[in-house]
Amino acid sequence: MQTRNKIFDDLSQIMTNAMGVAQGAKDEAENALKSMMDRWLADRDFVTREEFDAVRAMAQKAREENEALKARLDTLERK
Repeated sequence: MQTRNKIFDDLSQIMTNAMGVAQGAKDEAENALKSMMDRWLADRDFVTREEFDAVRAMAQKAREENEALKARLDTLERK
């Protein structure tokens, strides 16, 4: 009976170690994939949402200024 308990203890220990190794491999794979994605995104020169919103606001302001200037020119041409 002692031998049987020893075998189960050994099997339990092996399974526990295997699960630890599997978890470590999973974490390593996730880190590698995240690193690859970060590099890929950096190589594509994507902009952040904040940068996009700032440029969009600048473009909107320029558009409004152009419309105001056009209206002013139209008024001056009619005189």
